Amino acid sequence: MSYTKEQVLNALGKIKYPGTEKDIVSENMIEDLIIEGKKISFSLVFKKEKDPFESSIRKACVSAILTYLGEDADIKGNISIKSPEPKQIKTQPLTINQNRILPEVKNIIAVASGKGGVGKSTIATNLAVSLAKQGYSVGLIDADIFGPSLPKMFNVESIHPNIFKANGIDMIEPVENYGVKMLSIGFFVNPDDALVWRGPMATSALKQLINQGDWGALDFLLIDLPPGTSDIHLTLVQEVPVTGAIIVSTPQDVALADAIKGINMFKGDKINVPIIGLVENMAWFTPEELPDNRYYIFGRDGAKNLSEKLNIPLLSQIPIVQSIREGGDDGNPAAVDENSITGKAFAELGRRVAEEVDKRNDELSPTKKVEITNTDGCAAAK
Repeated sequence: MSYTKEQVLNALGKIKYPGTEKDIVSENMIEDLIIEGKKISFSLVFKKEKDPFESSIRKACVSAILTYLGEDADIKGNISIKSPEPKQIKTQPLTINQNRILPEVKNIIAVASGKGGVGKSTIATNLAVSLAKQGYSVGLIDADIFGPSLPKMFNVESIHPNIFKANGIDMIEPVENYGVKMLSIGFFVNPDDALVWRGPMATSALKQLINQGDWGALDFLLIDLPPGTSDIHLTLVQEVPVTGAIIVSTPQDVALADAIKGINMFKGDKINVPIIGLVENMAWFTPEELPDNRYYIFGRDGAKNLSEKLNIPLLSQIPIVQSIREGGDDGNPAAVDENSITGKAFAELGRRVAEEVDKRNDELSPTKKVEITNTDGCAAAK
């Protein structure tokens, strides 16, 4: 007796991809189906590398074949896994003078906000996780020297990075969680202590995180900047050629006024860093018990309207959801669960950022580092 292709696909069609109503056959996840008598073999095709459901779906396939075709079907051990090739992100070409620092990092993205309290670190954290889950190699620097929060948001507060010698220089091994490499001044100070540092001390700390971090090859290095415009921002653009900046704001007029200042700082002739796009955080509130309701606590579509006015891409509108706050406090970023409402929102943000960075690198010339060109401290791109 030999099974038919139709019988096999009918059995496998009863398996839904977790968190969706779509079955693995209609999603084209079955390839290379071979039937030889009672022996059945095929490949399971996943859309991303290291899909968390690989093992459970493989087991479900075995169970479905044995249940619907009979216990004598020869299926165990005959299912292989196919994953996509690692994603390639376009990079801006480096000049001889630019490639001495972070030579293997393709794109350096600043995540900034005009004012505090708009959820910039939450956006940076979840964007990093989202990009990593989509197959990119990602690093994240906590440049908010006076208020480091990433160790807590990644649940790595108790970890101390390994320091090793390389060519006579102390190098720092980034801490990794959720597929993201990260460094923060928070790993080196008591979390309960206030950092009372002058500007030069803070900028020196940022330089160490950039230059002495053992970052290796990365598609994206995200820099979570402090709010406002400060020495830290100028140090960053002096130290490395920043591919582009992402500006985070709430819809509130007060936040938008400060966001415009941040946009103008990056776009100004002396800095000249492209704006990748705007993220509108806290766009609306939806109660869990009323999932179809939206309450615009901080105003409606403020960042969306600003993006249209300034001709800057709106990357995403992220709602106020209790689980996002809980995830940040518990060290379990909302982007980890791609099947949740918030997880899907951050997954879309990651896709949009990757698209806009590709577009930026196709259409614009490489960013140049900023250098001080005269004695009064004025900056200019060189």
